[in-house]
Amino acid sequence: MKQLEILTREAVALGTPGVTMKEHPVRWAGKDSKALSHNENEVGRMMEICNACRYCEGFCAVFPAMSRRLEFGKADIHYLANLCHNCGACLHACQYAPPHEFGVNVPQAMAKVRVQTYSDFAWPAPLGKLYERNGLTVAMAAAACLALFLVLAAGINGGLFHEPLQGNFYAIFPHNTLALMFGSVFILAILALGIGVTRFWRNVSPGEASGEAIAEAAGNALKLKYLDGGHGKGCNDESDKFTLRRRRFHHFTFYGFMLCFAATSVATLYHYFLDLHAPYPFFSLPVLLGTAGGIGLIIGPVGLLWLNLRRDPAQGDVAQRPMDRGFIVLLLLISVTGLLLLGLRDTSWMGLLLAVHLGVVMALFLTLPYGKFAHGIYRSAALLKWSIEKRQPSKLQLGAD
Repeated sequence: MKQLEILTREAVALGTPGVTMKEHPVRWAGKDSKALSHNENEVGRMMEICNACRYCEGFCAVFPAMSRRLEFGKADIHYLANLCHNCGACLHACQYAPPHEFGVNVPQAMAKVRVQTYSDFAWPAPLGKLYERNGLTVAMAAAACLALFLVLAAGINGGLFHEPLQGNFYAIFPHNTLALMFGSVFILAILALGIGVTRFWRNVSPGEASGEAIAEAAGNALKLKYLDGGHGKGCNDESDKFTLRRRRFHHFTFYGFMLCFAATSVATLYHYFLDLHAPYPFFSLPVLLGTAGGIGLIIGPVGLLWLNLRRDPAQGDVAQRPMDRGFIVLLLLISVTGLLLLGLRDTSWMGLLLAVHLGVVMALFLTLPYGKFAHGIYRSAALLKWSIEKRQPSKLQLGAD
């Protein structure tokens, strides 16, 4: 009764002219909120709002995964952030997006957490700091590797230019030397990525992966299903207009990269199992695969760089643009120098072009676990998590489930 009287007096006081309510800032106080960074707290806050609204539930995998939770801990936040493909559709559909006081910008908030994922799970842990200035990291790696191979080429051949060598790369850099250098760096890069994504996976373990779940996740990753905006018309870039350009340029980049990897793999089989040594004819399988991949790795990165330069800053984390552009330019340099090397391998320019090409490839290998490449690995893991999770009964036990 006493509490009722107190509430009554407060209500009467609020109704008195000249009396105003004191404003108190609203802060998210969800699961483990005190242990979260500012960016993680922002994602948690926005997910609470989105979970109450659910207008965007059909856009991508993020929102159905979100709706299976009532609270968002650190592991949940990083899982959802890496499930997000940054397509931008939810930003333009959201009634609570800026300038609304709720300030809901899911693509931007998720992007800021994703780079924290890469840094937090990097191995060795101290190298996670490289994400803080990744553009500089890529530039320094490229410069160091270029200098190394230029010096090696000059030292071995007495200069960067030479008489034509009939396209024989191994006359400049011995095969075993290249195999040892690139093989060891590549294995270390794969090991670092593997340890990082394994740690990420253990944070949220939805259950055993069935063959059906693996096949679905692989299909979603290879098709880039969630870059279609949820309706098949595509993402938003510089405006609210839908376009499939990002999806298509990503496909050119990814499949171009895979064709180049296939070319290297076939050449390795030729060398060790068929005793067929480079240089290979223009119409041989390794050269055809590498040429097709190189063309894809020009079209894709050029398109992605063009989109990155035009994209609305609200649709991502502007601070990460040096990392994005550094990775794109590195891929572009690999493809351009590779195709130039193929075209001029029978000339005196081969030594210089080979040194430059090997330098940028080595820079890519060194920065694989500490740059933009990691986003594909963590996103694929998140997609598999979702494919497993959606097949499990909901833990919420709600009437609609």
